[in-house]
Amino acid sequence: MHNELLNKFKGCLIGGAVGDALGYAVEFVDDEFIFNKYGEYGITEYSLINGIAPISDDTQMTLFTANGLLSARKAGVKCTEVKDYLSHIYHSYREWVAMQVEDYPLSCFDNPSRFSEIPELYESRAPGRTCISYLIHDNRGSVDNPVNDSKGCGGIMRVAPIGLFFDERTNLEFVAKLGAEAAALTHGHELGYLPAAMLSCIVHKVVYQPEISLLDAITDSVSVCEKTYHSAGHLKEMKILLDKAIELSKEDIDDLDAIRELGEGWVAEETLAIAVYCALKYEFDFEKAIIASVNHSGDSDSTGSVTGNILGAYLGCGAIAQKFKDTLELRGFIEKVAMELYEQITENIV
Repeated sequence: MHNELLNKFKGCLIGGAVGDALGYAVEFVDDEFIFNKYGEYGITEYSLINGIAPISDDTQMTLFTANGLLSARKAGVKCTEVKDYLSHIYHSYREWVAMQVEDYPLSCFDNPSRFSEIPELYESRAPGRTCISYLIHDNRGSVDNPVNDSKGCGGIMRVAPIGLFFDERTNLEFVAKLGAEAAALTHGHELGYLPAAMLSCIVHKVVYQPEISLLDAITDSVSVCEKTYHSAGHLKEMKILLDKAIELSKEDIDDLDAIRELGEGWVAEETLAIAVYCALKYEFDFEKAIIASVNHSGDSDSTGSVTGNILGAYLGCGAIAQKFKDTLELRGFIEKVAMELYEQITENIV
């Protein structure tokens, strides 16, 4: 069981990074240009730079979410204390933004983590303006006290580690709340944080309920969020879009046409819907799902990242082709972080 659990932890983080790196090359690029340049199936292989497939801010921030969780656990935070975990996650995001604007090594930041010793994490990889502007000015939001009305995908693309970090004894409403609050630190619209809550729950379910189908994990996670945020005015809107993604995944439809019906992924509800469509359509084929998730005129690295998080957690790292691992930037470090998250579970620290 433990080997399979570690496989899923690595799958979630490596899978997200794979989707991120594949999509990063075509982010901001029109789909017509993508298919003209890369051929009938669009981009299917990394666009390497000096032999490396670079990750974007999506994977960077995902790693810093993990860093915040690990820091909280090291400080003795209990698994029922959402606000205390959030303080550590926020501090970690503040470290990330400091590294985005400073040169290596980091000098002007209180209590830097070992992440500040990784030169590659200082690279500015098209970070979201909302994340940068609110973190750099120490303007912290929450679900109850939003700092803005943003529903950009900068909240959802970073929260997958929350689904990994708390074992099967954890109440899923807690996982949903922490996922939502981690997104609401910078994205205050309901559709900025509700999809993050759902993603956290989906990852948790496919990791800790190995017999569950992916569809059941998705629908169960929506139900958890309906219970947790029953008064949210945009919840119905979110559910309608996900239902559409589910139905499209069952149809014999061209992937690009289906994704066009769901959006472009610049906002969080579309990011999750596209990821759900791709993951369900190719439930047991990681490569096909990732390729479908990035070949469109939208936020390709974020839709690829979230698709990779979900399917990597569901299928495990072994389902990811070696060609996607070999040249992935920071692969060893990403796997190390996954191992550290896993060790917190297997050591039964709660």
